[in-house]
Formats: sequence, C-alpha cells, structure tokens
Amino acid sequence: MSSILNAVYNNYLTAYAPKPLTRYDAHKKSELRSVYNSIVKMNIDAPWYLPTTSKETQNYAVDLKENARELHNTIAQLGGLEEKGLFSKKSAYSSDDEVVTASYIGSQELDGPVPSLELEVRSLASPQENLGLFLPDARVALPPDTYSFDIGINDMNYEFQFAISENETNRDVQERLVRLLNNSGIGVKADIAESEGRTALRLSSEATGLSQDKSQLFSVSDSHTSKTSGTVDYFGLDFISHQASNAEILVNGEERTAGSNHFTVGKLYDVNLKNVSPDGRPVRIGIKTDVESLTDNVTHLIGGYNEFMKAASSYLGSQTKSRQLVQELKGIALMYGSPLEAMGFTMAEDGTLDLDRDMLRDAAMQSQDITETFGYLKNFSDMLLRKSDQVALNPMNYVEKTMVAYKNPGHNFISPYAPSAYSGMMFNSYC
Repeated sequence: MSSILNAVYNNYLTAYAPKPLTRYDAHKKSELRSVYNSIVKMNIDAPWYLPTTSKETQNYAVDLKENARELHNTIAQLGGLEEKGLFSKKSAYSSDDEVVTASYIGSQELDGPVPSLELEVRSLASPQENLGLFLPDARVALPPDTYSFDIGINDMNYEFQFAISENETNRDVQERLVRLLNNSGIGVKADIAESEGRTALRLSSEATGLSQDKSQLFSVSDSHTSKTSGTVDYFGLDFISHQASNAEILVNGEERTAGSNHFTVGKLYDVNLKNVSPDGRPVRIGIKTDVESLTDNVTHLIGGYNEFMKAASSYLGSQTKSRQLVQELKGIALMYGSPLEAMGFTMAEDGTLDLDRDMLRDAAMQSQDITETFGYLKNFSDMLLRKSDQVALNPMNYVEKTMVAYKNPGHNFISPYAPSAYSGMMFNSYC
C-alpha cells in the first residue's frame, strides 16, 4: 500500500511541483510530534470551512506547500538553522565548472584546513539506450488487437497494454507508446528518432552505470505478457543500441569508477560530473575564502526567496488570497530595507530582490565583526524561515474558503488535520 501511495505522490509532484529531496526532509519522531502539536494548537479554535473541490485551487495549495518546503531547505542547507551558520558555512569551488561542479558537505567545525583534491574525468556514466526499428509512416502491419509488453527494471516487471486499431499508422502507435512510457514514471523515458522519413522508438534509462552483477539496466519482452504479443519484435524494442557504462575518473591520481555522474568524495565534497576533462587536465576542487563563501551563501538565500516569491506571484490572477502571501513576503524584505540596501540589495517591483555581489563582498571585507555587520541579514533569514514553516504547515490559510461556522470556544473537539486538507487532495482521483 505504501508503495502505491508513494507512486501517486511522486506522480502528482512530477505534474505540478517537482522538488528535490534533501536530508532536511527526513525527521525525527520528536520533530514530527512537534509538527502535530503545532497543527493541534493552530486548529483548536479555527472556524469550520467548506472543503475545497476546485482542481486549480488544490494544485495551488500543494504548490505553495512544496515551495515553502524548498525555501526552508534552502535556508537549512546554508546553515540558517544554526545561530551563526549563515556566516560560517564553507563553500566549495571548482577550477572548471564546465567539467565538474562541487559543493562542500563536510563538517563546518573540521579541525585544520579542508584538503583539496584533483579530479580528472576520463568518461562519464551513461544510461542504457534501446533503439527500435525505423519504420515508414504507413499503416501498421499488425492486426487490430489489444497488445502488451513487459519492461523489467530494478527487479520489478511492469506491463504496458495498448490497443491498435485498423487505420493507425506506425507513427501513431509510436507516439502513443511514448506518452504511455513517459507517464509511467518507472525510470525509462521514451522518444522518437527520425531518419530519412522513417521513425523509431528510443528507450533510455534514467539511471546510469552498471554494477558487476548486472548486464543491463532494463529489459523489454512480450514472451510472457498477458495480452497479444508481437509488438517487441515489430517495433524492435529489445535491441540495446548503447549499453550503460560507469564513469571513469582519477581522484588525486587514483583510478576510480562510479555508477553515477553525481557522487560524494571523502564525505567532504558533493561532486557532479558534466564533461570529460579536456586534454587530460585535472580539475582542482577546494574551499573558497570566507568572504567568497559568505557571498555564495547570501546569493543562494536570495535565490530561494525569489523563487518562493515568483511561485506565489504566479497565482495572482487566479487565487485572490495569493496576494496576501506576496504582501507578507514583501513586508519581511521591506522591514530590513535600509540595512539590506547598504549590503547591495535592491527590491524590484514584483517583490524579488537583486544582489550586487561586489557591494556585499566589500561590506564583508571591511567588517571587523561579521556577525554584527550581517545581523540584519540573519534576522531576515530567520523571518523567512518562520514564514516558510507557517505556509508549509497550513497552505490552506492562503486559499479563499467559505466559512460554515465558528467553533464554540473551549467546548469543541480537536481536529488536527483540518488545516492539512491538501494532503487528501492528491488522492481524490485515485479512490
């Protein structure tokens, strides 16, 4: 049951608000208990409202919650949950961002200097690709029927069923299979390859690399499928045109392989490979100066604020109460307007913030006490953190609702999940 609900949730987020997961999305029991208690306290005397049935409003509420979570995680990753974390968090550099990008994930209280490393990329990890037969845009040679085939991936088999009608062309069926596979979310993507007026189905794995005990990342077959077979051979879906491969790298001269182009090194650096090293020149990865690290952290903080502001503003034309959230965010920025302006911040008409990195860098270099100089910035991030938590806790607060009645103060039943009605919205159409 949990796997089914997880698939539903991932499909919903893929369609409306895809956000990456971070380590800050995992919580202790005490943290979850605190969230529950906060909901109970918030809802104990809240009025009763009619349920929201509009699809657009439901999408809006979930999108707000996910963007609030993203802002919270951005601030947390910058050390905003700690008293002085925003000013002391180290930032990594790469001597060639076109080849390798890196971020620092080690302890902020590491004794001694953080070691740098040299990394040479000899080859990137690649996905598996199956390329089908190139067929003319003519009527399908298969008889009309209901067909199916199986895709095996990650020790799971998925069956895909579809019908072929009498007047359909090869391209019609290929395009339908592309939509069917891409909407399935199983880890295999499809598209159409064209050559000399002919088209073929191309299947690619989202994963890269191969472990020693595997010869392929996914397989396609219709030998034991439940409906009519024959489409695998007809479209050539089982032909592996490019086998998955591991990345080959040198780390400080030592040969290594990786199944993904994204991995960690020594519990210090989070590394993302982008291209092969030109002429075999290694890329140097290390820690930036304190001033540069501070500038990067503040830039990311402003980026998180701007993304949240843009998400809220995108609903101004369809959701009347979104204006309330936009005004609240603007109010937080305006509260620290003068101090932030002296550090290089300017506010645009839409409420987003621009940052002059040179002014911020100069302010940091001239400061004798970073904590005191940037105290207003820390307060600004703290208020953004509180606002993001409030929105994530109850996005329905920014939805236009019809009130039914006020509760009888002191004589009512606690309904702690009423403000979290958005959680049920994702499953309405699956029941």
